[in-house]
Amino acid sequence: MWIEEIVAGRPAWRHVPSGVVFRAVPGGTFRMGLSEAELAAVRAIERSGGVEDTLESFFAGAGDAQPVREVRVEPFLIARHPLTVAQVQHWLPEYEDDYANADSGTARLEDDLDELLDALPFRLPSEAEWEYAARAGTTTLTFRGDEKPGEEELLDDFGDERRTAAAENAFGLAAMGSAAEICADVWIPGFVGAPADARPRTGDGPRAVRGGAADLYPWQGCDEWLLLLAATRYEHDQFTAVRPVAPLPSWN
Repeated sequence: MWIEEIVAGRPAWRHVPSGVVFRAVPGGTFRMGLSEAELAAVRAIERSGGVEDTLESFFAGAGDAQPVREVRVEPFLIARHPLTVAQVQHWLPEYEDDYANADSGTARLEDDLDELLDALPFRLPSEAEWEYAARAGTTTLTFRGDEKPGEEELLDDFGDERRTAAAENAFGLAAMGSAAEICADVWIPGFVGAPADARPRTGDGPRAVRGGAADLYPWQGCDEWLLLLAATRYEHDQFTAVRPVAPLPSWN
């Protein structure tokens, strides 16, 4: 079912039936949420004239990603990048994508989402797992730092292995933040009462989503770069990408 191999110079686990490549994310603790230091970094970008529109709504919604808290995360596997059209077709052979230009592009699911989630032998990441994986040990706006991320950081197609490898963070994960990726958690504004471990928050209603900067490409000057920030979160609506997670393989 699994084989261990080296992908772009890093250890990886390939799910043999589907070909999906996973990276092993080490366990640890991190500060989850939008910190005051990150808010200050966004304000610095705004003061420098690096925004296209007012960021009033971003700052007004900052509480949706607060309070910042320490979260404990156990080791897990997560897909190197969101599932592509070809990978989704492994489980849903009749799947057609209205957004991707190639089978190697990110699959964005709407009506087929529930069918795919039922068919996958994997689960969705919790928000804590997603953010921990996106930060990859950093505490800045993105894993690259506190500078304003640009369009060159978007990655929506994985047919070019050299480009995919160049986009990886320290955990070997590419395109974190490019596509809107659905999480296991139900959408709840803010983190008051959220668990101190990486369990998802459950309940009725839509799920939480992370990322989505490439969903609005080509950028139209409405500060889509904010969707690349590790802490940005919002309520699921319309299409979404899927980046599955799995337990670490065991040979016992």
